Amino acid sequence: MKRVLLPTDFSENSISAINYAMVLLKSEPCDFFVFNVQKASSYITDDMMIVSADSTVYRTLIDSSKKSVEKLIGDLKTNFANPKHTFHSLVDYDNFIDAINQVVKEHDIDFIIMGTKGASGIEKMIFGSNTARVIQQSNVPVLAIPKNVSFSNLDRLVFLTSNLKQLDAKSLQVLKYLVDKNHTDVKFLSTGSMAEKAEPKAHLASFLELHFPNAEHDFLAANDKSLYHVVHDYTETHAIKWLCMVGKHHSFIERLFSGHPIENLAFKIHHPFLVLHNVD
Repeated sequence: MKRVLLPTDFSENSISAINYAMVLLKSEPCDFFVFNVQKASSYITDDMMIVSADSTVYRTLIDSSKKSVEKLIGDLKTNFANPKHTFHSLVDYDNFIDAINQVVKEHDIDFIIMGTKGASGIEKMIFGSNTARVIQQSNVPVLAIPKNVSFSNLDRLVFLTSNLKQLDAKSLQVLKYLVDKNHTDVKFLSTGSMAEKAEPKAHLASFLELHFPNAEHDFLAANDKSLYHVVHDYTETHAIKWLCMVGKHHSFIERLFSGHPIENLAFKIHHPFLVLHNVD
């Protein structure tokens, strides 16, 4: 049984990502941990006026959050009515990423599914500030679901190669699980200058032979400035349904989205995006 963390701030994007998770894993026995993190700065001054004398701000925040999480779980049970799915309500009052990592460790979470939302900065525009931090600092895989993306058959995946030699079998468990369950065809995509081209490099060849013997490998010439556009065009041309990359400290992600001012960005990633973590 998979143990999946579903962070939510009760926004449309986060609810949409949770609904996506329900459909993605509809055939799988899962423990879902629906998690809301409150912070002091989110508490509105007007709300403090209704706090009774024998209550604390902390307790009021937590109780309100618990009710909202429980209502959300009730809606999920009604709307999806899946006997294979079990739900757990979690609430914390803490730094967001610290709270996420504590829950991951305490409940032995296999992976996280969360939505994205716009913010300032190119990376944050793609992922949302909280999602970007979870991608960077989480110790388990993160599946980021862009806004307004509905579930469709995940039959084609592109893995943007980076630091593959640092991935071990444990790091790949979630990817292999999702690929197997969705009968996904996997393509590995390397990018770089023509001088870097080796079809494939030795470590990539051994990696594919060991872990994905049926996967295809492509190479695209691209520098950092053109990388995002090249990857985007490739996903459109090959009808890719979701993407995957190694994201610990996500230097490759920074390369992918660097050099493109927001005002000139004509498109955004609009596929589910699985980020794995390399071995420290």
